[in-house]
Amino acid sequence: MKKRKKTVMKKNTRRFLVFGISSFFVIAVVLVSVSKIVFEIIDKYKEASELEEKKIALEEKEKDLNNEILKLQDQEYLAGYAREKYFYSKNGELIIRIPSNKE
Repeated sequence: MKKRKKTVMKKNTRRFLVFGISSFFVIAVVLVSVSKIVFEIIDKYKEASELEEKKIALEEKEKDLNNEILKLQDQEYLAGYAREKYFYSKNGELIIRIPSNKE
């Protein structure tokens, strides 16, 4: 009877050990998978926030460019812009370039 009890105990111990080890590996695989997914989600949120900032900057740039388009349709502004950027002058006007500190 004692021998039988010992063999049953050994079998139960082996079963518990096999079950414990296999459970450990299953839990480890699940945790690794879940953590990988969580890190991917965090990266996507960071990417989304960066893209949102870029979108806002591009929308501001678009507004500035639209304002510039409206200004360039005005003949007086266009003439002043051409004189400033491309050194065009009116008749009898002399252009003197003063170097800036940036150069």
